[in-house]
Amino acid sequence: MFNKFVASILPYFPKKFIWIFSRSYISGETIEDAMRVSKELSLKKIRVTLDILGEFIKNLDEAETNKAEYLNLVDVTHNNGIDVNVSLKPTSFGLLIDKNICYNHIREIVARAASYKGFIRIDMEDSPCTDLEIELFRRLKTEFPASVGLVVQAYLKRTLDDIKSLTDLNDNSIPLSFRLCKGIYVEPASIAYKKYEEINRHFLEDLEFMFKNRIHVGIATHDKPLIEGAYRLIEKYNVAKDLYEFQMLYGVTPRLREGIVNDGHTMRVYVPFGKQWFGYSTRRLKENPKMASHILKAIFYKG
Repeated sequence: MFNKFVASILPYFPKKFIWIFSRSYISGETIEDAMRVSKELSLKKIRVTLDILGEFIKNLDEAETNKAEYLNLVDVTHNNGIDVNVSLKPTSFGLLIDKNICYNHIREIVARAASYKGFIRIDMEDSPCTDLEIELFRRLKTEFPASVGLVVQAYLKRTLDDIKSLTDLNDNSIPLSFRLCKGIYVEPASIAYKKYEEINRHFLEDLEFMFKNRIHVGIATHDKPLIEGAYRLIEKYNVAKDLYEFQMLYGVTPRLREGIVNDGHTMRVYVPFGKQWFGYSTRRLKENPKMASHILKAIFYKG
């Protein structure tokens, strides 16, 4: 209870205090910070997904600005010779304001990435966005089959049906690519599983369906029981290494991450950066209130 209370009030602290927590989970504010961390991870044979922090916007001028930032990110990673995926949130491009303008912005980014043989991951946001983001992905996957993937969230009751509805796009030479995560948005019990065991069971059910159908999947979790469950399914279906990878957040469970790499599995780390780091950081606090006590120790430790 104490940690939850502290986590709830920390967002009202000065930003310099919150940065003490954030610097472990965010590469920095600039693209140079993102390049530095990407190179460090590459030396450890860890792949990277980059994301510019920020999501819901108020007007389409912001969407235009975000598009320019992402196009620059795609260019800079290519020019630096760094093989990374790029993740984006459609609401950053006006999904809930004008879905056609949003599509055109994201299509331009995917086309730029495709010209470099790069890859864009479309994030899945809260439930009002789900159908729109699936529709967006379907259109882009049809035109750029090797350059775009989608995130799916195991805690939504509809997710397995959504995966099945997209299997017409699957191709043995260029398979569908999903990032499977638990899901972080607060959703009503009518559409989302709430219990830990229930969410985990459906996560593994979704994963097994993907393995059975030769769909590429990023297994995005820090939960050891899910990782062990994934290991069992990989062995059961003799899944080829090019059809899956494990994915984790930058700065989270580094020892567990190292163990997966040492076991011979591909690892990709999600590396966020940007000036809008504050909102991301406070969400991480809400998801993991235990971090609050560590922040207080960091703030007041004088040694």
